[in-house]
Amino acid sequence: MKFKDVKKMPKDEMDKKLYEMKIELMKLNAQIAVGTTPKNTKQVRDIKRTLAKIETSKQQSFEKKVKSLKAKRYKSL
Repeated sequence: MKFKDVKKMPKDEMDKKLYEMKIELMKLNAQIAVGTTPKNTKQVRDIKRTLAKIETSKQQSFEKKVKSLKAKRYKSL
């Protein structure tokens, strides 16, 4: 999934996707721990990257909101 696609997602859809990806990653990690190899070994890396993209996007939007609130707060002084 591309970062620009992640940025366009609504917050609720992003949270849902994050939850689904974490569950899928736990399943794959359990398979690896047991000793079976996943069908696609690159899938674990792709899931981790997508999780990182979603978390980064959420953090950036949070920081943007905080920055705008600070600007409004200090603007009145």
